[in-house]
Amino acid sequence: MSKRLLRWSSDPDLQEERRWPVARYPLALKASVAVHAIGFAAWAMVPAMWPWWLAGVALNHVVVTAAGLWPRSRILGPNWTQLPDIERNATSIALTIDDGPDPVVTPQVLDLLDAYSVKATFFLIGERARQHPALTREIVARGHKVENHTQRHVHTFSVRGMPALAREIDAAQITLTELTGDRPAFFRAPAGLRNVLLEPVLQHLDLRLAAWTKRGFDTRERDPEIVAQRLLKDLAARDILLLHDANAAITNNGQPILLAVLPRVIDEARRRGLQFVTLREAF
Repeated sequence: MSKRLLRWSSDPDLQEERRWPVARYPLALKASVAVHAIGFAAWAMVPAMWPWWLAGVALNHVVVTAAGLWPRSRILGPNWTQLPDIERNATSIALTIDDGPDPVVTPQVLDLLDAYSVKATFFLIGERARQHPALTREIVARGHKVENHTQRHVHTFSVRGMPALAREIDAAQITLTELTGDRPAFFRAPAGLRNVLLEPVLQHLDLRLAAWTKRGFDTRERDPEIVAQRLLKDLAARDILLLHDANAAITNNGQPILLAVLPRVIDEARRRGLQFVTLREAF
């Protein structure tokens, strides 16, 4: 298959020409394009039937929009919600931490993980990493992995077109690679929300989409017991856990909830014979 040259970065100092493989468009995108094309052609040939063609296009939009609002959906393309089902992951789970780095919370998380000898995967926001470069490097120096959580974490990410998605994700790739010397291999969308145009962009940038198996909703739940229960209920091998260091809720005792929850989750996981790995180790 032929290759094409793409230039995503808008920063002249960071722009570079790279060769990306031509994307294998997911079935949902192909079907969506086909529905629009058929609807337009049918309208042109039988204008009186326009309500039916319009209804078909509208139904297509409903389906792909609903799929994009479901973070664990695979309808829009590959989406890792569990670790691969291979022998070395038979007792493995992954701890993933989003939205950092946070200058107050992240150093405490790193110390706690060191105390338990646990390695985690940090999905960092590019702009925050740029604001705290030493802390970003410290995450990697402690043996953890840094992955792509967009450059700015904008709330409109899931409704953007392909060029805008590409600029946002590639900017974070450039930022995180420059700061850590290690190119991210995984991507997680803000809040897990996306649209049908995301998968071709991820393929161009050689990124895997990673969601989660369990989340604690720790950005708004202040009770560590409830967060821990959500993460530990039916916890099993190959699960991917989601927590947050930045934007973490604060307990009634004034503690970031992540710090209150992690010890219990780690202890219980080990009691069940599970070990923590990074996403890259699992793959």
